[in-house]
Amino acid sequence: MKVEFRELECFVVLSEELHFARTADRLYLSPGRVSQLMRSLETRVGGRLFQRTSRRVSLTPLGQRFLADLRPSYDGLAEAVNRVKAAAREVTGVIRVGFLATPTDVVVGSVRAFERRYPECEVELVEITLSDPFGKLRSGEVDIAFSLLPIDEPDLVTGEELNRVSYQLGVSARHPMAGRSRIDVEELADVALIGLDGPAPRVWADRMAPFFTPSGRPIPRAGAVVTCQEGLTQVTLNRGGMLFCTPTALHYRRPDISFVPVTGLPPSILGLAWAKAAETAAIRAFNEVSVEHALGAAALVA
Repeated sequence: MKVEFRELECFVVLSEELHFARTADRLYLSPGRVSQLMRSLETRVGGRLFQRTSRRVSLTPLGQRFLADLRPSYDGLAEAVNRVKAAAREVTGVIRVGFLATPTDVVVGSVRAFERRYPECEVELVEITLSDPFGKLRSGEVDIAFSLLPIDEPDLVTGEELNRVSYQLGVSARHPMAGRSRIDVEELADVALIGLDGPAPRVWADRMAPFFTPSGRPIPRAGAVVTCQEGLTQVTLNRGGMLFCTPTALHYRRPDISFVPVTGLPPSILGLAWAKAAETAAIRAFNEVSVEHALGAAALVA
């Protein structure tokens, strides 16, 4: 016999109140719904559990026996539910945070600020590949991840933007554009761009390596990579150019690669994303702390 927890809960509360309206108030139900649940439970057990009259409600002998047998198990189950609810509100344990390519100040600063505020919750940083930005979120390998915004994924939730930065084109020091002070976005039609090889959505791949300039000129491709390091290697070998956000370009600055600012491209916007169905207090807290850190960093720059 399959019995619904809501039916058992309603039975226990009604046995305490012996009043349908008060039971309904405690359970945030209508009196009609309480009656419906009790009729369903009585049908399942095969007998009357309550004696109802126009003036009073009382337990039948069968109801008294059922309550005596049920009460210890019900109390244990209710306590387990209360404990897990309390745990879900606590910011403790471990939270796994995904990051893309480079642990920039936005990433590292957010982690430091979070661990200062919540010393009982440890952050584990997990790198996410450029070509599969949401796979580890969906598989549960990370709880929350730094990501490029906006995101149009129905099962994911995004926080506020944490920074907004420009792009730079990484090319080999031997490339004709190496050493330029800047290039216009239309000049990307003269550069073979390295794209992404993986399950990333088209809009994500287009953000990392546009297929067309704003005027509609096609941008040639120079193969595809999975990670930032693979892309840097291809750039070093002069097999194509690759777009990087400015903080990442500064992080990877080296003699054999030239990073050239690109004007005319929409900014790179960084934020946080997490699975809607797996949201916890720790996830919400990490997002809040990251936003506060970003606002503080922006105020210092200003």
